[in-house]
Amino acid sequence: MSLQKNIDIEVIIFGAGPAGLTAGYELEKNKKQVQIFEADRQYVGGIARTASYKEFKFDIGGHRFFTKSGKVKELWQEILEPENWKYNVPRLSRIYFDGKFFAYPLKAFDTLFKLGLLKSTFYISSYLYFKMFPIKNVRSFEDWVTNNFGKQLYLAFFKTYTEKVWGISCKEISADWAAQRIKGLSLTEAIMNALKSLVPQKKYSNKKVIKTLIDNFDYPIYGPGMLWESAKTKIDSLGGQILMDSKVTKVQLKNKTVKFCEINNDEKQYFANDFISTLPIKELINIIEPTPPSVVIEAANQLKYRDFLTVVLILNEESVFPDNWIYIHEPNVRLGRIQNFKNWSSEMVPQSSRTSLGLEYFCNEGDDLWEKKDEELISFGLEEVVQIGITKTASFLDGTVVRMPKAYPVYDENYKKNVLVIRNWLTSNVQNLQLVGRNGMHMYNNQDHSMLSAYYAARNLLGETWDPWLVNADAEYHEEENDLQTGRLVPRKIS
Repeated sequence: MSLQKNIDIEVIIFGAGPAGLTAGYELEKNKKQVQIFEADRQYVGGIARTASYKEFKFDIGGHRFFTKSGKVKELWQEILEPENWKYNVPRLSRIYFDGKFFAYPLKAFDTLFKLGLLKSTFYISSYLYFKMFPIKNVRSFEDWVTNNFGKQLYLAFFKTYTEKVWGISCKEISADWAAQRIKGLSLTEAIMNALKSLVPQKKYSNKKVIKTLIDNFDYPIYGPGMLWESAKTKIDSLGGQILMDSKVTKVQLKNKTVKFCEINNDEKQYFANDFISTLPIKELINIIEPTPPSVVIEAANQLKYRDFLTVVLILNEESVFPDNWIYIHEPNVRLGRIQNFKNWSSEMVPQSSRTSLGLEYFCNEGDDLWEKKDEELISFGLEEVVQIGITKTASFLDGTVVRMPKAYPVYDENYKKNVLVIRNWLTSNVQNLQLVGRNGMHMYNNQDHSMLSAYYAARNLLGETWDPWLVNADAEYHEEENDLQTGRLVPRKIS
């Protein structure tokens, strides 16, 4: 084992996803020397990478570029030049349920027509009942959605898909995650949004935009990974180092500070003054030495994650469906969502006569889906999209599979309590380590939230005082501003 006494390296960052690269870019731009360790051999960007197969490019999930944060917009434009963006890409997504496609966000006449008068009356009656007699002690995702949409719409349009994504009952999912994920949206709001299309938009120009309902977004011409590859190039050019195939396997504490980290099981030790982690909290806590107290280890080990498979099908069809993506709410298939990469950007597909679809399966590492061979998954995915009428077997040309472990932290009813135990211990016992990003904070962070948390962590190392944990995972984005007179943190809105 060799000791790397990084005299010139001031900050080490664990992970080269959106958060790690944002922190690295902001620090290097301000003359702080950085090393970033990324476990992947090939890709930066984490779940926001863009993978490639035979010149077909595809996302791991879909990544809309829409934010209310001026700082994030500024970073996007700094990192990736304007000519590499598609602006105002039209958003079209639908729900596949009961053999029909329903517009999402809800369009009143579309939904009423497809449900029929009897079912529509039934669903609206259920909604009105729960508006008059709401569940009082709202603890779960099921409780929250039932109060905001009614029991019958919950069962039809939320339960099946949500349980596919998380692999647990909606009764076990935290209500606060529902409030963050669907904040500001209820059946009333969704219907009002549908009715807006019938009147001039200027009447609503001062209304707050609900992120779930946005109609357009920006997008790099070759996918989100283009942004993060550009970030890597800029960090390199500024003098930073991004070491690929470098998994952090030990974090050594002494006198309440991280002294060094080890890479690839004692391969090398790297020293720095400050550290930023985007690793899953469970993973981080279990590689700290000396071992944290048992209550902290137990809290970390109770945190759950959901793994993710993308089965890419290349089809000999010019147009399959017009949507960017489709949510699959059918319980008789395991498929969760379908991305149509061509409809995000035509440059993602090298031949206009062909289409690539990303079939998204939410699973757990080691379960039957995860353990299937690639060719088995491709055949399985093709059977499911043929079954629901998306394409025909004869259109299939080729396929590939991408596996993404720990793609999503699970927001069960105990996650906040467990994260708080870990945060309290870190605050008291580790002075030079900050956690950022979705997995790094076990928060429901979109890409822009992850970037903001990392940006403020970087600003802390440049002499400012911010609390990255107050970049919340919802549409409002609160941050903290340092009050120079009192030294306390005062909330203010991000401009």
